[in-house]
Amino acid sequence: MAEEKLLTVNVVTPDGSVYDEKTPMAVFRTTVGELGILPEHIPLLASLEIDEVRVKVPNTEGKFDEIVVNGGFVEFSDNVATVVANSAERKEDIDLERAERARKRAQERLKKARQEKDTDKLRRAEVSLRRAVNRLNVSKH
Repeated sequence: MAEEKLLTVNVVTPDGSVYDEKTPMAVFRTTVGELGILPEHIPLLASLEIDEVRVKVPNTEGKFDEIVVNGGFVEFSDNVATVVANSAERKEDIDLERAERARKRAQERLKKARQEKDTDKLRRAEVSLRRAVNRLNVSKH
């Protein structure tokens, strides 16, 4: 039986490495849609949405590692996908209580920004809410 071809996925933030594993496939939500990368994919650079990176666990039937990313970009070349994000978190490291508190704070800021008709505060509150909801959604998979 032929050995499974693998690529490496690295997720890094200003605080350091969050994830570094080999995989037969990784899936990213970019600003233009979902992107699946297999070994030997052509080089690319893409902006990421606030979403999750899914990395297939080698030699399993459909099991994926999930990493929350808050935007950033993915660069792929030489069989290495490097994700650079301001913040990222592995699914198993998500603190549900903290994420729920962040969601509530963001909803309160959103409500206040709407009342004040402050578009700058509104945009920031919407991003904060998307980040908190993303963390909650991934933690519940």
